[in-house]
Amino acid sequence: METARPASLASPESVGMTNPGGSSPFVLTCDHASNFLPPEFGTLGLAAEELSRHIAWDPGALPVARRMAAALDATLVETRISRLVIDCNRPLDAPDLVPPVSESTAIPGNAGLSQKQRAARIALSWQPFHDAVADIIDTRLARGLETRLVSIHSFNPVYIGKSRPWHIGVIHDEDRRLAAPLVAALQRLAGVTVGVNQPYSPADRVYFTLERHARPRGLPCAMIEIRNDEISDEAGQRKWADLLTGIFLDLEPEEARSSRPSAVGKSVQSAS
Repeated sequence: METARPASLASPESVGMTNPGGSSPFVLTCDHASNFLPPEFGTLGLAAEELSRHIAWDPGALPVARRMAAALDATLVETRISRLVIDCNRPLDAPDLVPPVSESTAIPGNAGLSQKQRAARIALSWQPFHDAVADIIDTRLARGLETRLVSIHSFNPVYIGKSRPWHIGVIHDEDRRLAAPLVAALQRLAGVTVGVNQPYSPADRVYFTLERHARPRGLPCAMIEIRNDEISDEAGQRKWADLLTGIFLDLEPEEARSSRPSAVGKSVQSAS
């Protein structure tokens, strides 16, 4: 569980933003950052231990995203409510926007919702998240700042009985301006198996945040999926955050590098 949490449906804290004035061209999102359920939802009819599973969030993704944001001097927008309440990385007409089943687990508290109940969940988490992402991007573009959107996720090493060999995946559509050099850099890492549109692709309807915010504005974008057993502890989170930070620093345009604070990126060089 994360420490900063909304207390109720009325809370304004269902989305978090770190470093809105960041100098990095990269804006990071963590769409499934938290497994927190506001008290109004109880456990949605699930056993408490189910809420630590991937069905409720992307374990390890938020610590990686936060460390990257700090090292890059980048803006990070994160959800603070479990995707079991509402999935912010889905369009409003998606059948799994409020998932009745996640993987093979039925979610009793999501069955038979009224339109009023669905609208309340949209207003609680989905709308504030997307408003925050849009606001930060539009503010940057109005200032003439180079902007690239990257979403950070994690995935299960085994899904419905099938093993997934990739340590990390890069998800992209036909715009490969960011994805192609990112994939090339990851493929140069020894001992790392890189998935290209694996374990998911945009056809799996997992690309919504980028489709909504990057594509209409013509921004380079990519989705990063890290296998969650790779980032289950602080050492793994530090390893992957620092590897990715180093790659992203190399991918920055020259003008962004020359204008950034001198302290940025030091954690990468000093990391063990």
